[in-house]
Formats: sequence, structure tokens, C-alpha cells
Amino acid sequence: MVANLWDSSKAEQAGKGLGELVYRSNLLGTDRSVANWGGGNTSMKTTETDFRGREVEVMWVKGSGSDLATMKAGNFTALRMEDIRPLFEREAMSDEEMVAYLSNCMIDGKHPRASIETLLHAFLPFKHVDHTHPDAIISLCCADNGKELAKEIYGDRFVWVPYVRPGFTLSKLIAQGVLSNPKAELVLMEKHGLVTWGETSHESYLKTLAIIQEAEDFIAARVNEAALYGGSKYAALDAQTRRDIAAQVMPVVRGAVSDGKRMLVTFDDADDVLQFVGGEQAAELSQVGAACPDHLVHTKMKPLFINWDPSTQNVETLIAALQEGIEAYKNEYRAYFERNKNEGDTMFEAAPRVILIPGVGMLNTGKSWSMSKVSGALYHRAIAVMRGATSLGKFVSLSENESYNVEYWPLELYKLTLAPAEAEFSRQVAFITGGAGGIGSATCRRLLKEGAHVVIADLNLEGAQKLAEELNATFGEGRVTAVKMDVTKEEEVIAALQDTVLAYGGLDIAVNNAGLATSSPFEDTSLKEWNLNMGVLATGYFLVAREAFKSMKLQGIGGNMVFVGSKNSVYAGKNASAYSTAKAAEIHLARCIAAEGGQYGIRVNSVLPDAILQGSQIWNSSWRNERAAAYGIEPDQLEEYYRKRTTLLVNIFPQDIAESIAFLASSKSSKTTGCMITVDGGVPAAFTR
Repeated sequence: MVANLWDSSKAEQAGKGLGELVYRSNLLGTDRSVANWGGGNTSMKTTETDFRGREVEVMWVKGSGSDLATMKAGNFTALRMEDIRPLFEREAMSDEEMVAYLSNCMIDGKHPRASIETLLHAFLPFKHVDHTHPDAIISLCCADNGKELAKEIYGDRFVWVPYVRPGFTLSKLIAQGVLSNPKAELVLMEKHGLVTWGETSHESYLKTLAIIQEAEDFIAARVNEAALYGGSKYAALDAQTRRDIAAQVMPVVRGAVSDGKRMLVTFDDADDVLQFVGGEQAAELSQVGAACPDHLVHTKMKPLFINWDPSTQNVETLIAALQEGIEAYKNEYRAYFERNKNEGDTMFEAAPRVILIPGVGMLNTGKSWSMSKVSGALYHRAIAVMRGATSLGKFVSLSENESYNVEYWPLELYKLTLAPAEAEFSRQVAFITGGAGGIGSATCRRLLKEGAHVVIADLNLEGAQKLAEELNATFGEGRVTAVKMDVTKEEEVIAALQDTVLAYGGLDIAVNNAGLATSSPFEDTSLKEWNLNMGVLATGYFLVAREAFKSMKLQGIGGNMVFVGSKNSVYAGKNASAYSTAKAAEIHLARCIAAEGGQYGIRVNSVLPDAILQGSQIWNSSWRNERAAAYGIEPDQLEEYYRKRTTLLVNIFPQDIAESIAFLASSKSSKTTGCMITVDGGVPAAFTR
């Protein structure tokens, strides 16, 4: 049942005018069974004061590229109705002409470009208009017998409009249909969606919900769960097995779909997905076409369905099927583009955005975590539509050519241009050990600023989660994930890298930064102290690098590792034999991996810092007192002592190390591997030789 989310007190707080339109829009968008991500539009006709102080009738309408659930006042555009109304008398109008005309109707040139469907709202003689894509309504509009069934549900209260791409022609058809039917309460747009209206914002909202509920009730009475999608063919594997399989195949998929530009991959095994992919007719249904034109830019015309039997076939068979299936899909997509292209079209990536695997679930691809999730969210809507449409009749979609024309429609592609430009680390995943500490957190921020997705791996899970929450609030949902990991425990390292793969599909940058330090004269160095240093700084770095290497090799698209060593990696520190030896082992391990990784495009480099006191858990421990004692000074004199021993007379901060890590992980150092960069202000005793 569609939920009534209207709260009178909140509606009152929103105020009249644009505030009430924002409130209504957000409510409609909050329920994705009512409005797709990025889809649908709303409007309100009112009066505003123009720049000359005149009262003019305007229509506020959703701006292009925004989402109903999250849009604010700044995402709406106001247009003068006296300029728009004469358009109704025209016979035809091209998209380009319409966009240019509407730009001259805006009361403020700073407003966003008006929605593609602006004239749909303007031509209807109602104060408030809502256009949505409810699952139940699209199920009806994508059933081969939808128009006949609509008569059973709505009698003579509806206007049925055959499929026409949004624009002038569709807007005029809708208005003519409504004006010729005095009893009309709604418009059903074939293979598209719903239009409703009201004299108040509340009335329009309630009407939308009521119309949807009628369709939902009608469909619910006809759904036979046992017979959905032709009945069950494949049972879902248990949850842990599904995760294990996904973790094994996602790096392979990521490599296969990343043609020139890396893609992220996310995993979804929700109940509705598992029911659909296990259906007898799922393979056939999934290839019919998109459930709604709005889906096409994010899901393509159809997904890739993998014919794999979870009850009899193994993971190796699945990997082979995925590799073959993705390659075949790309070849078919290129042919589809060639068959339908228009002059000037540039092909998107040919790889699938949605991959369906019986017994396991769905993999979604995108240039970022959020875009991958959008593809998945829209396919959930497609599944819901197929559930309803097949319960009513036969599921139908757009023709191939019309699907192509929507996917490559300039007015739809304009929305994609509104996204921020990609940066150095866009489409990349960084795994940072000791990520909640001083150098680790600075590195997280540095890579995030240039587009990376980051996994904070730390023994201090609470600190990692707190930092992840802060960074996600700053850089966007899903950009950062926190995992608990003790680098000395093999099972925890394996689990943390598996969580990384399940979150983003793989990894591109592994920063080995977790650390500790102890100080004691050599003859007083215990085996426990020795093993502690070697366990964290040598074995720990080995375990993380090994698991990262495996994922990078599986992806087949290269990768970068950066080891955070120390001045002591090349300098025999006084009273620090265990620490210095372990740090030397780190750097030689990095060179060994670099020698083996080159053939796979995996680069491994090291940064050698010294005396990073700021934000460091190490320097807040007994290490500060121990090092001060080794130099015969007081602990609070250390920072100045370290500054004076550098040739540059500077202190070194976490941000300085983060900058070097970013350089070594970036394209600027693409021909560098097995290298050490010293960031210590210039300590002559540690100069490499």
C-alpha cells in the first residue's frame, strides 16, 4: 500500500508558494515505488513579482537533472505563463526550438533549465500538477491489455495517451485528452507513467496516492506468487554463500566492464531480485526492454542475464559465463549502436549496467558507487513493473529504435552534463590501513578530494566509523566505508579485503600505513617486542599487500600500492633495532612486489616520513618518551629537536605524507615503481646511498 506521508504541521512550516511545492515533491520522491530516482516532475501555478515590480502569473516547475526526493527551492524554475500559453495553438515544435523558447520564458536566468516535460504541466488548466512513474501504474501501462484493464479500474475517469516521447507533441496530446473529457481525473501514459492534478498541493498529492492505490489493489487481486515469472526455476543460495560468490566474481566483472575507464560494481541480493532471477521466465522477460523510458540512460535497454545453475555449477563456471556474457553483451551493444545511431552520436561504454545471476542476485555497474546504486534502484523498479504487468497480461516495452533514441536523446543526456567533472581518482577505490590515524585520515581526505572511494581499515573500528560518517557527510553518501582489521591476523585481512570488494567491486590503491613503534637498547629488546614490530610492520604489510595484489590481478586493470615506511627504513635508528629492521623489511617487500607486479600493471612505491607527531597515535604513546630519552631531551622538546635536525628546518605533517601518497598513486607517476620518496625535511643521515 502506498503510504500517505503528509504531515500538516510540516506542510504549514514549508509555507505557501514554492515551499509547498518543494514539500509535496519531496514526499512523492521519497517513495521510490511512486517516483523513480531522477524521474517525474511537479509544478505549481501562482503569481510572482517580476524585476519591474509587476505581478505576473508564473509556473514553478522542476528543473532538469534534479531528483524529487532531495530537490530544494533552487532546483525549480519559474516561467511566465503569458509567454507559454500561445504555444498551445502551434501544430508542432522541435525539441531544440522548445528548449530555446522556454529559456526566454524564465523570470530569472539563474534558474536551472526547465524540465523536458514543462509544457505537459503548462497546457493543463490546473494549479498543481504531478507527473510520476508509480510501479503499479507503469505495470498497467506496460501490459499489452493495459488500456482495457484501465477501464475496469477507472471507468471513464482516465485519459489514455499512446506512447510518444516527451516534448511538445505529448504535452499537447495530454491537454487535448483532458480538455475533451470533463470527467478526467488522471492521464495514463502508455509505457511511461501517470499525470494527476489538484487545486491545492494537498489535494494533488492525495489524488496521486488514491489513483496509485486503485491500481495496486487491482493488481494485488490478480498476483499469483507461485506463478510469478513463470514459477521458480532456481532457489536462492544461502546469504553467506551468495556473499562469498559475489566477492569472488566482482573483481573479474569489474575488469571486464572497465574498458578504458574504470567502473565500480555493487552487489544486491534483495528478496525481490532473488525471486526474479530464479524465475522460469526471467531470462526471457529481462530481455523485453526497459520498463520506463527514464531507466534507459542508467540501465541500458536490457540487462545481462547469466545462464548459470546455482545447484549444479561451480564458481569457476560462473566466472567463465560472466566473462563470455560480458564480452558478448559488449559486441551486441556496439551492433545496437551502429544499427540505430544518429549523426553526431558518441557511444557510451558498451558494458552492461545490470547483471543478473540466478541464485546469487544482481551486480550493478557505474562510474561511482552512487551511480551504480542508481542503476540497481531503477532495476528494482523494473522488477516491480514486470511483476505487475505479467500478472495482468504480457509485459511489453519500447521498440529497439525508440529505446535507442531515448537513451541517446540530447534532452536526456543534458542531465548527465550537470554532474561534477571527474578528477584524478574518480572511479577508483583506495584501501587505507591505519586509516583513522594522522597520516591515514589525511590520506583519506586527500584522495577523496580528487574523486576516490575510500575504505578505512583500522584496529580502532569506532574511530574509523566516526571518521567515515564525517567524510560521507562532506563528500557524499557511499564514498567511504569503515572496516575493523588487525593487520597481524590473516583472517581479518582477508575479510576486510572481501568487504572492500563487496562494497565497490575491487580496489585500485592500497596504502599500507598501519603502524606502531617501540624503543629500547638492543640488549634490552625482548623477543616479544621484536615479534610485535615484525608482526605489524612486516607480516601485516605482507598480508595486506598479498590480498590486494590478488584482487588487482583478478581485475586485470592494474593498480597501485604505496607503503608508508620511515626514515628508519634506510637509517639505523638509535635504540630502535626492532622498529628499524621491520621498517627496512617493509621497503624491500615493496620492491619485491614491484618486480612481480609490473607485468600486471601493478605499481608499488614507498614514502619514507620522519617524526610525524601531529595526530599520531604512535607519538601519543610511550614512543614519545622513549625517543626523547634516547636523545637526552624532554618529551615536549621533541618537535623542535626534529625540526632543527632537518636541512630545511621544517616540521613534517600528515598532510605532507598524504600529498606524496597521492602523487605515487596518481597518473603523474604512472611510469614509476619500486621507488622510495623521502619526506623528512632532509635528514642527511637518512639520505639514500
